[in-house]
Amino acid sequence: MDAVQIANTAGMSHQDWLNVRRRGIGGSDAAAIAGLSKWKSPMSVYLEKIGEVESEAGEAAYWGLALEDVIVREYAKRSGLRVKRRNAVLQHREHKFMIANIDRIVGNIYGKGPGTGVLEIKTTSAYNKDAWSGDKIPDEYMIQVQHYLAVTGYRWAAIAVLIGGQEYQERLVIRDWDIISYLIEIERDFWKLVENRTPPEIDGSKASTDVLNLLYPRSEEKSEILLPDDAVGLIDQYQTAAGEEKAAAGRKDEAANKLKAMLGECEAGYIGDRRVTWKTAIQERVDSKKLKAEHPKIFKKYAKVSPYRRFAIK
Repeated sequence: MDAVQIANTAGMSHQDWLNVRRRGIGGSDAAAIAGLSKWKSPMSVYLEKIGEVESEAGEAAYWGLALEDVIVREYAKRSGLRVKRRNAVLQHREHKFMIANIDRIVGNIYGKGPGTGVLEIKTTSAYNKDAWSGDKIPDEYMIQVQHYLAVTGYRWAAIAVLIGGQEYQERLVIRDWDIISYLIEIERDFWKLVENRTPPEIDGSKASTDVLNLLYPRSEEKSEILLPDDAVGLIDQYQTAAGEEKAAAGRKDEAANKLKAMLGECEAGYIGDRRVTWKTAIQERVDSKKLKAEHPKIFKKYAKVSPYRRFAIK
């Protein structure tokens, strides 16, 4: 292994682990910086690195960790290779801003196998099954694994994934020098932003939206500022996109209504290999206005106040 160990994670507290992660860019960070993460934006990574926000592990991440050993055992059984846990945060020898906290190493660590490689463990919902169809690997995971190969110097990696809790698959990833060169370049540029405390550009991702809501949850009443000159272009961009979105929504609704008229009372219709459905569904929801009017004390007891900011351009 070419990497340098900068921390032993065995017995390390979660807070200490987060502190170590701030010392560089990790595999999941790399995917976000490249604009390929569903959960993070460059801005959210930046704020994590400067200590303004902390990454939060959700329910999916919890169960992913809980099932990790199960998937590792299955990989070892099917591959015939020995797998070893690597309780360490690793750092690229030359590019110190690149770090890695890999799941396992696998291969000839016990004198057998195709040479040492990285084993990355994933769990995903059945809804994401198509992303793994054939030999496909989601882009964000390909970037993550190539980042690990860059840090460790290994030439291959395996991804073992459990889909929907019941379908196991494996992928082999070979070190790609072109991808790694690209990652080194964008991560170097990003780390300069972190060192200089210069925020990256905000993009249109949900992750950026969530970060802004987290940073600025409330507005100061009756406060106003003079916007910079480039706000004019952004206002034009917003209003043009809003108009296009409204027109697209109208075309979408028109097509849906015409198809519904064709279906009539039928639940489904076919043409070629296309299937259109219009099924009856039952939905129960509380009539909050009626509850508030007839039982105001009960409404007040269970009402949850959640401030939010409404964005508008006039």
